Amino acid sequence: MNYSQIRAFHYVALTGGFSRAAEAMSLTQPAVSEQVRRLESDHDVLLFNRERKQITLTPIAEELLLATKQMFEIEERIDDLLSENRSALQGQLRIMVDSAFHLTDWLVRFRRKYPNVSISVQTGNSEEVLASLRSYDVEIGVVGSQSPGSDMEVQSLGESQIMAVASKSLLEDRIDEFSFADLQNYPLVFREKGSKTQQKLVEEAASGGFTFVPVVVAEGREAMLEIVASGVGIGFVSEAEFGHDPRLVRFPLGGKNLLMSESLVYLKQRRDLRIIKSFLGC
Repeated sequence: MNYSQIRAFHYVALTGGFSRAAEAMSLTQPAVSEQVRRLESDHDVLLFNRERKQITLTPIAEELLLATKQMFEIEERIDDLLSENRSALQGQLRIMVDSAFHLTDWLVRFRRKYPNVSISVQTGNSEEVLASLRSYDVEIGVVGSQSPGSDMEVQSLGESQIMAVASKSLLEDRIDEFSFADLQNYPLVFREKGSKTQQKLVEEAASGGFTFVPVVVAEGREAMLEIVASGVGIGFVSEAEFGHDPRLVRFPLGGKNLLMSESLVYLKQRRDLRIIKSFLGC
């Protein structure tokens, strides 16, 4: 295995192009292209589909990219171990959450302590968060589950009630709470498949003999809340993630104790990564 060839492949796959990879590696594009060509030739594999100046990864390249992410991270960890006592923490911390409300205090503390680290925060449902963790695309995740898998380290962030949420303009009469029977008289706005909040609600309704059919399925919590705020229908969110929106009101689900757990998670095999340990220390 040739290190330079593997490194060239890694950067082309990460950046999505030979020119961008060359810039990131401080090399010329022909040099990067030649390294990738040799890697493909030496091992008789096709790593990139090249069509109309665009490249996509072949199935074997997708597997190889995960392996190179792990390889270069181990290299980074070795460097961290050797320099930990003399260098300030730097680099990038990538976080993916189903709701940013759970991490705001931690982010403030981490940013104050490690100002040289750039932080990116993405949103996604629990399935997307776990997939991104397993593909090494993020370091830290927040999911609506306390059992995300045996490959994950889990730290509980607590539980909160699942609530119905509606626009003030939708409700003409005063309502203190919603029963499942009440909800069948209103248009409902659901979140996408993969949302643990939605899954819990649907399962509880089914156990009571209720079937909810949404008029809208929204991709993500923010999109769902915006649609609800417009007056289209009633949505559902955990109390901890409701936030502060003067257009919306929230209601308990009468007679139901639907609790949504939230957990901070990361891959066990990455537990010794310095940037993860530093974040947990906050």
